[in-house]
Amino acid sequence: MANWRRRSKRDIVYDTLIGIFMVLFLIVTLYPILNTLAISFNDGIDSVRGGIYLWPRVFTLQNYKSVFNNQNLSQAAFISVSRTVIGTVLQVFLTAMLAYVLSRKEYMFKKQLSFIYVLTMYVGGGMIPTYVLIKKLHLLNNFLVYILPGLVSAFNMIVIRTYMNGLPDSLSESAKIDGAGDFRIFIQIILPLCKPVLATVALFVAVGQWNSWFDSMLYCAGNSSLTTLQYELMKLLSAATQQGTSGTVDMMKNAGNIVTPKSIRAATTIITAAPIVCLYPFLQRYFVTGLTIGGVKE
Repeated sequence: MANWRRRSKRDIVYDTLIGIFMVLFLIVTLYPILNTLAISFNDGIDSVRGGIYLWPRVFTLQNYKSVFNNQNLSQAAFISVSRTVIGTVLQVFLTAMLAYVLSRKEYMFKKQLSFIYVLTMYVGGGMIPTYVLIKKLHLLNNFLVYILPGLVSAFNMIVIRTYMNGLPDSLSESAKIDGAGDFRIFIQIILPLCKPVLATVALFVAVGQWNSWFDSMLYCAGNSSLTTLQYELMKLLSAATQQGTSGTVDMMKNAGNIVTPKSIRAATTIITAAPIVCLYPFLQRYFVTGLTIGGVKE
């Protein structure tokens, strides 16, 4: 009975310490997000004073109005959504197809091809050769420049292949006995079993596509109809920063309608992160499972 009481007290202490740690961890994790949200709804000039924590001191929508007043924003949002959806679906499907081929034991060149793909993770052509290649392929100011260069990812291929290697070989062998071909086995058997890893990779790819703006500046700067949301927000933030460094006296005179780089940065951060935050809860259970790939060897 005494040992049971001692164990019970020890468990209570452990549970209390773990609870306190988790609460502190939650506060540390959520505070930057809530603080950025508060600043995005606060008056720009008032934000410069500091002292804003979890709630805006002078509430305003001027920061978001300044962002959404951009004439190219709707077209840029359409391009960003299009490249994210199309790029994610194609890259995940084609990368999974390549991973399936390289996971088959009967394929004799899988080691050589795997080495070549892994080599691309360490050696790259550089920005100038890549730009020349894109130009030679006539992809400048072309929507396909957002899709074609990233159709296959070596890292994602390795992740998906590792997951496929853990699937029983008897599944594909029994399907072949029934007369199924490799493509049918891949579509109807392998892909449904790979939902966790595919969802994890899809989240990685979607975040990368959604946040990408550098390729827009390099390859599509001459075509405003192909601009992306991130590129437009980056230009807006850059303009606000230049305005802020040029002189704060003029900004103080028109404080009612003027935004500051700090407030614009907060608003653009919220707008950029909102779609990913909304998408993540639907993929969380797959994401947690996908992160454990390769962690356990049997």
